[in-house]
This record gives sequence, C-alpha cells and structure tokens, in this order.
Amino acid sequence: MKFTFAHNNFNVLDLQRSLDFYKKALDLAEVRRIAPEDGRFILVFLGDGVTPHRLELTWLRDRKDPYNLGDNEIHLAFTVDDYDAAYKRHKEMGVVCYENPGMGIYFIEDPDGYWLEIVPVRK
Repeated sequence: MKFTFAHNNFNVLDLQRSLDFYKKALDLAEVRRIAPEDGRFILVFLGDGVTPHRLELTWLRDRKDPYNLGDNEIHLAFTVDDYDAAYKRHKEMGVVCYENPGMGIYFIEDPDGYWLEIVPVRK
C-alpha cells in the first residue's frame, strides 16, 4: 500500500479574488472545477503545471463570515527558482507578511489570511 499527496484545501469567501491572487502571486492555474447546479458550493483545483499536487479552493454560497484560522500555524510552502524576483513581486503586491532572512525564507498572505511560505530552490 502506498499513499501519495493529492491536494490541500483552503476555504475562501471571495472565489474570484482568491483565483486572481493565486494566479498573480504564484502562477497557479485552474485545472478542474466542481459546481453543482444548485450553486451551494464551488470547488476549484489549482495546479502549478509541474507537479500533480493541487490546491483546492472551496467557496460556500451561504458563508459570510471570515474563517477562523486559529494561530495560523498551518501553511503551504512553495519553492521558487528566482527567489529575488518572487520577493520583488510579492513586495509590490503588498502581501509579504513575515520575513526570516536568517533562514532565507518569507511568507505571503492570501485574501483569506492563509500564509504561504516562499523558499528558494536549494541545491
């Protein structure tokens, strides 16, 4: 028996805002969408075009209040081949929320408050 990662899920309040963010900040693209006819929810799976891992964004029609992320200790990490260019993009977007120069990493925050770690490719 072998288990492999499939996807992670983030619940979002404004689906289009989140889709725009993930496209602009991380170049993620929609690869699949599930939307029942009654419109009570929409699931959108985003991919990086390289790995099979997906980020599932879940939008619930009746949800109006922000999600409680607790201490926000859970995060996704992304490696990037041009760390300086990524950092510049994210600073210009105003989404850098925490920097750790000693470790050579930083975090960005999405529209719903989820943190995403940016790590340079280590050789």
